[in-house]
Amino acid sequence: MDIRRLDRDRLGPDNNHSQRLMPWAALNAPFEGAWCLVKAGTATTAHAHHEYEIFIAVSGEAVLASEGERRPFRPGDLVHFPPHTEHQVINEGDEDFEMYAVWWDVPMSHTFTERHEIEEIAARDGEAALAVRNGADR
Repeated sequence: MDIRRLDRDRLGPDNNHSQRLMPWAALNAPFEGAWCLVKAGTATTAHAHHEYEIFIAVSGEAVLASEGERRPFRPGDLVHFPPHTEHQVINEGDEDFEMYAVWWDVPMSHTFTERHEIEEIAARDGEAALAVRNGADR
C-alpha cells in the first residue's frame, strides 16, 4: 500500500491554494488531481480549459459559478465540468472550503493505455523468464 500525504505547508496559491497529488509515480492513472483550498472570502479565477474536470467537496461551503448559473457546493457534493466550460469556486463564508479536483483528457487516456500495455508486456516477460528459470519450459 502506498499513501501520498497532503502537505498543508505546500498548499501554494496557484489560482487557489492547491497541491497536486496526481500524477504520482506509484500509480498509473488516466487522470491528474489536486487538493484545493479556497480561503474564506476569496474565489478562484473564473477559467475554462480543454480537460474534463470533477470537483469533490470535502469541507466548508462554497458557491459554484458556471455559464451564468450559481449553485451551492457542500461536503459530499460532486460536480462535473465538460471541456471549455467556464467555472469558478466562490467562498463567501467565514471558513475555508476544501475540495479535491480531478481532470483528464484524451492524451492522458492514451498515455495511461500505453503505460498499461508496457506493464502487461513486462509482467508476461517476467513470468516467462521465471518459468524458464524454474524449468517449466522443459
